[in-house]
Amino acid sequence: MENTGDVSRPNTLLSDLRAAALERLGPEIETLKLERAVLGIFFTGVKLSNGAGGMCATPVKTVPEAVCCPSSANAMPTPGKISGLGVKQVLEDLRRPQGLRRGLAIATLNAVAETLWLRDGPPADTEPLEGDAFDALKLEPGQSVALVGAFPPYLRELRRRNQPFKVLELDPTTLKPEELPYYVPAERAAEVLPFVDVFITTGTTLINDTLDGLLQQLRPETQSAIIGPTTTLIAGPFARRNVTIIGGTRVKAPDELLGLLAEGGSGYHFFDKTVERVTLRLSSET
Repeated sequence: MENTGDVSRPNTLLSDLRAAALERLGPEIETLKLERAVLGIFFTGVKLSNGAGGMCATPVKTVPEAVCCPSSANAMPTPGKISGLGVKQVLEDLRRPQGLRRGLAIATLNAVAETLWLRDGPPADTEPLEGDAFDALKLEPGQSVALVGAFPPYLRELRRRNQPFKVLELDPTTLKPEELPYYVPAERAAEVLPFVDVFITTGTTLINDTLDGLLQQLRPETQSAIIGPTTTLIAGPFARRNVTIIGGTRVKAPDELLGLLAEGGSGYHFFDKTVERVTLRLSSET
């Protein structure tokens, strides 16, 4: 990958996740390579030379110049030169602003997390839970919820429970008419987050560089969950930021997953088949 400008990112969640992954993996990082990568329409997936797989949501909306091949070139990893890259080199793109590059780097980071899981088991000081991350939050009647992003299953469940909630969203057109009363523009997060009891967001906030700022606005006692395939299953950096639950994925069949992504596959095609959902409750002592 050509150098497109390093952006210093000290003390961010992504930089801490990278540091934790490299420290735990040890010398293997020096020889570990990307065997294959697919930048699919909905998800980006990778397979490492050790057979481990990882994935991340594809941040297509971060590349408005994608309609023009010449102007989009710098925003993307170089096709034809991705396979064989060293994992340590790919992870450097966690520090850079281009969305597709960072998405590939997060998918690679998640494959490193899978490598660690295969070697060591679940992250230390976590409690693996059955079911969805939403259920692990133990919502009480009357507790207020902030949901970052229009995530339909959670919107439906919050409305079914008559739970007080707000949806912070960049694009209100993603909401149905009956959901619009709960909408708050994303730029008004500071008016909502310091007062909620429960905070839920997808891991895509790692890609667009907003997760650190969102977490900093929460009260220490607020329950928080980071969910979705982009979420890295490395506990320590999340726990140190008072995150309660992480809900990510383990890629069980990398070759099959990459084949599906290359053909435009979405979650409907791989969840509970080639990809397993994982929910972990974190310890504040992690």
